[in-house]
Amino acid sequence: MSTKGNKKHIIGALVENEAGALSRVVGLFSQRGYNIESLTVAPTADNSLSRLTLTTDASADVIEQIAKQLNKIVPVYKVLELSETEHVEREVLLIKVRAQGEYRSEIWRLVEIFGGRVIDTTPSTYIIEVFGRSSKLNAFLETLDNSRILEMARSGVVSITSGARAIAIEEQKD
Repeated sequence: MSTKGNKKHIIGALVENEAGALSRVVGLFSQRGYNIESLTVAPTADNSLSRLTLTTDASADVIEQIAKQLNKIVPVYKVLELSETEHVEREVLLIKVRAQGEYRSEIWRLVEIFGGRVIDTTPSTYIIEVFGRSSKLNAFLETLDNSRILEMARSGVVSITSGARAIAIEEQKD
């Protein structure tokens, strides 16, 4: 949910795949009191680089400052606000729910409606996997009875630009 006047922003960056790089990025946010809603990091095809995707809920001015400051951090090679361009985003939700009696078939029906999968069952629980845009996962969660949720984990957003535009280093590094 966005704070008044703010909206969700998705920022993608290529960072040096080295100890302390992620710490510097997170430190930038914490020192300035910016909140990171989700953060995903993984190596790229170039093992010396990692792709970082983070979401934050902030004003346009704050996002501009974040981008400028990220570009000043030594191990950051490229930064792009993905939410301001055509992009594809996905997130994974794993959720364990109580599934007994009538609620068992109701849950199964909701999972089908949202294109999810029941990936583990016991006589009293389901573990469900749903993936898609964050808004889809939020909508799925809103349909569930909160008292039946036992445990939940979300991956955080991963996102990539559509079309020919890419977060990539144009020239070879030394």
